[in-house]
Amino acid sequence: MMHMTFYWGKEVTLLVDSWKTKSWTSYALTLFACLIVSAFYQYLEDRRVHLKFVSSGKPPAQIEESLLQGMPFRRGPRWSAARIGGAALFALNSAIGYLLMLAVMSYNGGVFLAIVLGLAIGYLLFRSEDRNVATLVEDNSCACA
Repeated sequence: MMHMTFYWGKEVTLLVDSWKTKSWTSYALTLFACLIVSAFYQYLEDRRVHLKFVSSGKPPAQIEESLLQGMPFRRGPRWSAARIGGAALFALNSAIGYLLMLAVMSYNGGVFLAIVLGLAIGYLLFRSEDRNVATLVEDNSCACA
């Protein structure tokens, strides 16, 4: 049976039919996996944003000045390795974000809390330091973007 409202309990089917929890141990391991994957999502987002601004070829102060004046800043060559790598990181991060969203749609309260806690821990560890204004512009709380 698929739940359509939030419920609390150790029995949950997550993402695929073969990932079912029947015991408290398997449920705890599932919650831990959700927490780790959501923290990893924030790490990948940090690396993607960092790569984007490193590949722009401009020092952070010049990027900040352009953004504060409302002017777009020019990035490097259109098909550079850094831009292709950034696109690959974006694709991987988007896939993880959508899988996290689908996991939340299991409507299990523990899974929901584990994912939100993992996102918060990942943000605290990897993305909470304000490196420059450009990072603040790129900050996005959506797990799927």
